[in-house]
Amino acid sequence: MTRDERRAALSEKAKSHVLVTDGAMGTAIQALGLNDSDFHGEQFAGWPTPLKGNNDLLNLTKPDAIRTIHDDYLAAGADMIETNTFNASSISQADYGLQEIAVQIAREGAKLARAAADAFEAQNPSRPRAVMGAIGPLSKTLSISPKVEDPGYREVDFDQVYAAYHKQADAMVSYVDFFAIETVFDTLNAKAAIAACMDVNSACDEPAPLIVSGTITDNSGRTLTGQTTEAFWNSIAHARPWAAGLNCALGASELRPFIADMARAADCLIIAYPNAGLPNAFGEYDETPATTSAHLGEWARDGLVNIVGGCCGTTADHICAIAAAVEGVNPRALTTRPIALRLSGLEPFEMQT
Repeated sequence: MTRDERRAALSEKAKSHVLVTDGAMGTAIQALGLNDSDFHGEQFAGWPTPLKGNNDLLNLTKPDAIRTIHDDYLAAGADMIETNTFNASSISQADYGLQEIAVQIAREGAKLARAAADAFEAQNPSRPRAVMGAIGPLSKTLSISPKVEDPGYREVDFDQVYAAYHKQADAMVSYVDFFAIETVFDTLNAKAAIAACMDVNSACDEPAPLIVSGTITDNSGRTLTGQTTEAFWNSIAHARPWAAGLNCALGASELRPFIADMARAADCLIIAYPNAGLPNAFGEYDETPATTSAHLGEWARDGLVNIVGGCCGTTADHICAIAAAVEGVNPRALTTRPIALRLSGLEPFEMQT
């Protein structure tokens, strides 16, 4: 199955089924109990700085571990899996002094996910298994100064962020079915990622449609840079994403009203992958698969979502339970909104003709 055929098959399936994504990569890696030498591997045995926590580097130093995580999620019922490339950009890898190999990390991460998805698809050719190229929000932001005394200061500019994202997307485009610009807390960073992905797509034969997912930081219903859900959608709607939604930060019980806002505003598929509840005092997640899946099953029955999965703290058991909870449930019907001028700052603005 070609990637165009796979995307067409998934789009068709999404008309009658709620699609399922994978769960958390970061907490799955944490559960492996790896030490610093595992992250260094042979290739970086003499690296002068600690590398533990650089999960994307494991694409090079522990690829079998990453492949196993992908396999576990696919076996649990995921239709779509994300690459282990959340921080596979030169800006984020610069925190470890590894900016020069960011492209290699991104490419190998895409290859690992592609191989896993293709293997499962080969077992059942009638069921497509897609790969989403994960593109995270970066370790630096365009909208907020890191210096309280200098609010106009920025560590990076738009061109630098665009360039980092462009290299990452270009490294993955030959292997992924979609680009997933996710966990967006700064919409300006996301706009740089959108521009980069669109430019990469314009230069290749099989462009990867966009999935864009923001993150609401607390019950105020706003991103870290202050946008409401609808304002965030207005800011990214020009990209015509294949799917848009929210992930991370909140558990399903807290995230529901903001997913409902996105479902009302967006005219594309709605994707939602919340955390397994809120973290406890030790930063761990206690919400059981039964609890998470009950919430997402309810969202599906209420017509809010088209694609569901899990973020921090969710495991293959969570994904298995989520897949069972949405089995046979009709997906959200795509909405058509009247033509209007829609703008956004922190709040949405609409002026109908």
